[in-house]
Amino acid sequence: MPETAEPMAATSKPDLSLDTAERQASESDAQLVRAVRWRLVAWSGGSTLVVLLVLGVALYLSVASSLASSGLALLDSRASDIVGSITRQPPEPGDPRTDLTFGGGGTFAILIAPDGTTVGPPRFPLPEGLPDQDAAMAASQSGRDVRVRTVTFAAPGNRDVAVPVRQLTVASQVQAGQFFVQVIQDRTAEVRTLDSIVLVLVLGGLVVVIVAVGFGAVYARRALVPIRESLGAQRAALRRQREFAADASHELRTPLTVIRSSVDHLRRNADRPVREVGDALVDIDDEVEQLTGLVEDLLLLARSDSGAVTLEKVPLHLDDVAADAAAALAQPAAAAGVRVEVDPEPTTAVGDPARLRQLVMILVDNAIRHSPRGGAVRVVIRPESGAASVTVEDAGPGVRLEDRPRVFDRFWRAPGAPAGGTGLGLAIAKWIAEHHDGSISVDQSAAGGARFEVRLPVRPAPEVTA
Repeated sequence: MPETAEPMAATSKPDLSLDTAERQASESDAQLVRAVRWRLVAWSGGSTLVVLLVLGVALYLSVASSLASSGLALLDSRASDIVGSITRQPPEPGDPRTDLTFGGGGTFAILIAPDGTTVGPPRFPLPEGLPDQDAAMAASQSGRDVRVRTVTFAAPGNRDVAVPVRQLTVASQVQAGQFFVQVIQDRTAEVRTLDSIVLVLVLGGLVVVIVAVGFGAVYARRALVPIRESLGAQRAALRRQREFAADASHELRTPLTVIRSSVDHLRRNADRPVREVGDALVDIDDEVEQLTGLVEDLLLLARSDSGAVTLEKVPLHLDDVAADAAAALAQPAAAAGVRVEVDPEPTTAVGDPARLRQLVMILVDNAIRHSPRGGAVRVVIRPESGAASVTVEDAGPGVRLEDRPRVFDRFWRAPGAPAGGTGLGLAIAKWIAEHHDGSISVDQSAAGGARFEVRLPVRPAPEVTA
């Protein structure tokens, strides 16, 4: 039962340039969204990586410092014991105290005489570079010297084994001259611990970064949903605007064509009496009236889209407003051979009386044009289920189920619908209902025709003076 108009002589052709521009805009928007999403993902992964690097370096340095302090404390302890022993009584050749090779905590010590020779025979061959004379020279200046280095031990099978060590050299002045104590600690376990920490940090960091990137991608996708929806809504609005302009141009063309044809007819027959060209004047008058209604509807929808239309909402009796609107169409209904039956009950609401009257008139006029001669249009006003309801039913062919989602679209007409109307009435009716915080729907009536129902929020009964 949607509004219809006379078939047009020509149909609007799709604007390929506009379609191309829309596709390009859509692709540009998609690229923008993808770029933003990947930037968010990169930011998430990059920030996680920076945090992990900072924490990992801090942890590594903390553990390395702790192990170094512990190892150095052990070296200091053993060096102090040796220095204390030789200070009380300088060592002599054959002195059993010079057997200092082995000690606790994976350390061994070397006692260096003032002449640079090693005091006492070691229990195993010393690695190349020990004793360290450079370290002894440095210790003679500052009293002690600490170094971390790698020494090579001779292993069974003529193999050389590189071992990381920590070396402490301490100078001790006795009567016989200045002795040097070098204590060396094996750092193999310490290095392995630090290597294990690095491995765990790297592998764990990679896992955390991958997880962070995954979560970042998920959350970026979710965070961009409103933006994608907004861009999609903008594209849809632009397409509707272009379609609206194209449809409006198409609708305006027909009355203008008729008017021009009639004017041409009058021009060719300008010397004839008015009564002989009256049909052309009637055509012009009809088309001007149609054109005026179309322009007014277009202006109302354009102003509503821009938010320029305001509603003057006041307390009112909805049943009186609807009955008055139906009564205003009694003459067109009689001319079409259709009865208009109004079944009101006291129903109150708050709204714009003029717009609500317009809404009911649109629905009743639509029902009249779709009802067969001898049929009836029924208007029911009821307060029910927490809403004020206005229902308009006709005995026409109804609206097909697949057409119902498009009934309220601008300029849409059902196939085979009767002529007349601008194709904008139901779109205006929907706008009025929604701007009263209500709704409008279409269904099938019990008689098989169309049934339009408007539901508005219930308001307290207005105080209407008699």
